[in-house]
Amino acid sequence: SNWTVWHQRGKTAPLSGPSKGRRRGLARPPTAAPALAWALDDPYTTMADYERSIQDMVRQLRNSSEPGDTKCQVNLRLWRSNRRSLSPWAYSINHDATRIPADIPEARCLCTGCINPFTMQEDRTMASIPIYSRLPVRRLLCQVLDEVGHKPSGKKCHKKYQMVMETIAVGCTCIF
Repeated sequence: SNWTVWHQRGKTAPLSGPSKGRRRGLARPPTAAPALAWALDDPYTTMADYERSIQDMVRQLRNSSEPGDTKCQVNLRLWRSNRRSLSPWAYSINHDATRIPADIPEARCLCTGCINPFTMQEDRTMASIPIYSRLPVRRLLCQVLDEVGHKPSGKKCHKKYQMVMETIAVGCTCIF
């Protein structure tokens, strides 16, 4: 018989066979779980991969040989989309020693207005604004209190981290 199959992680599974009254073609695979749901099954590997990718972006930013990112202009010779946008932005490193990852690239708009695509000049009748996203980070919780509720001097706290969502600028866009 002519089975319809779908592929998941290199395996095939029969989904439906031809029958009267049914459409032929690929059957729809089950809806995949969202990425954050996978984190519940195996949080350490998923978070470690995520934090490693952030570290890679920070390393690329620090090792960048591109000219200073301070001018409000489009540079079509650069391959990165942040410099080819009509609302260009640069990245700076958002550092927080009480967070994992401690360093996160954060977007900073280079223009007050937007680049007019016809003149390639800044047009201040429009505005460049940051686009924000919420990123998962581990925040250091460090509270050692005595019986009265005061932080005792000279005592070190037990390092404990809590997963929180932090708002970070990830790019810029143009608005009227």
